[in-house]
Amino acid sequence: MTIPPDTDNTEPTLNPGDEAAPGTPGAAEDICDLCSGTGKLGDGSACPDCGGTGRVMRGIGGG
Repeated sequence: MTIPPDTDNTEPTLNPGDEAAPGTPGAAEDICDLCSGTGKLGDGSACPDCGGTGRVMRGIGGG
């Protein structure tokens, strides 16, 4: 008998510009600095930092 591969991947996909996963306490959505929230770079390609969404997750607060 074979066991099916584990397909229950509940981990959110993070983009390189994300500092935290969505829903993380102390984090909030912000405009991507690299593309200024457009989701695209000057050459029309998708922004690698936000994955083309124009938004990244950032840590907020301080202390």
